[in-house]
Amino acid sequence: MIWIIGHFLAVCIGVSLGLLGGGGSVLALPVLVYVMGVAPKSAIAMTLIIVGTVSLLGSIPHARRGNLNFKTAVIFGSATMLGAYFGARIATLPLITSAFQMTLFGLSMLIAAGLMIYRTSKSKPVSSQDELDAVEYVKPVCKYCWLWLMTEGIAVGVLTGLVGVGGGFAIVPALVLLGNVPMRQAIGTSLLIIACNSVAGLLGYLGHISLDWNLTVSFTFLAGCGTVIGAYLAQFIPAPQLQKSFGYFLLVVATFVLVQNRDSLQGLKKSSTQQQPQNALSDGRQISAGMPR
Repeated sequence: MIWIIGHFLAVCIGVSLGLLGGGGSVLALPVLVYVMGVAPKSAIAMTLIIVGTVSLLGSIPHARRGNLNFKTAVIFGSATMLGAYFGARIATLPLITSAFQMTLFGLSMLIAAGLMIYRTSKSKPVSSQDELDAVEYVKPVCKYCWLWLMTEGIAVGVLTGLVGVGGGFAIVPALVLLGNVPMRQAIGTSLLIIACNSVAGLLGYLGHISLDWNLTVSFTFLAGCGTVIGAYLAQFIPAPQLQKSFGYFLLVVATFVLVQNRDSLQGLKKSSTQQQPQNALSDGRQISAGMPR
């Protein structure tokens, strides 16, 4: 029953991706961890495969329409891939716990949800054909925007490697504001960059964690099928209202993740405080045992 529920949610994730054009992939990690019972570190690596595959499939229609800026993808993508690889290597260090990764993921979801709600509330009421161009962003104040573009690319890549999120909520505005890329090209280019980030992050995890390949393949396949369904339904459902509702749903999921890992972090603190007196007692016994009688 859990297997069926988890894979049904995989289809729902794909549908949300097809309807919204992005954002739904952040639900893959909570489903894998809290529904399918996968360990967080393994689930993050599996999420990279799922997000990367679905993003690559989603970039194909944009490439056919000429909405891919390959020059910007190479420049910005090289920085994000570098950050994703090092973010994944950092995640494999013993000091980076699963509770820390899930807490960081929850905070990322809060930011993504807040930006999604803010942008849809600020968008002007226009026809569905021009609704992408109506999305408003805060203009940056910078003299060397290309430098900020590379810096944000590395930061987004590190976040991708650490918690498995694609980072589209940060990549798209960076391409629009700092790279002077039109909105439609920014969306298509971001999907290609996310796919490349996922590959780089996965390379950083390989050899350090174990993956359930059967679950990964089935989950990815059903999410891809859901994306096709969502893309078909998108022509019947108004996107702005849907994005705003999905943003509030992300707030609920993010709160759940943070509450769950708050308990985990408190448990770690309690266990560490309980171990300190025990270690001190054992050290005292060892010292007394080593003293001459």
